[in-house]
Amino acid sequence: MENFFGLLKQEMYYGESLCSFEELKKRIEEYINYYNNKRIKQKLAGMSPVQYRIHTSQLAA
Repeated sequence: MENFFGLLKQEMYYGESLCSFEELKKRIEEYINYYNNKRIKQKLAGMSPVQYRIHTSQLAA
């Protein structure tokens, strides 16, 4: 979890000026979607977390 928040701050927040809480909330939601569905991780065989979950569930079936 600490790794996720570190990446969130590094990749989304630092250097950005946000005007409102709503804008911050929207940007965090967009980043969570990106992180789970598109951002590949070497530890997950080059897949996103969602792709890896689907892959492993198919192997278990």
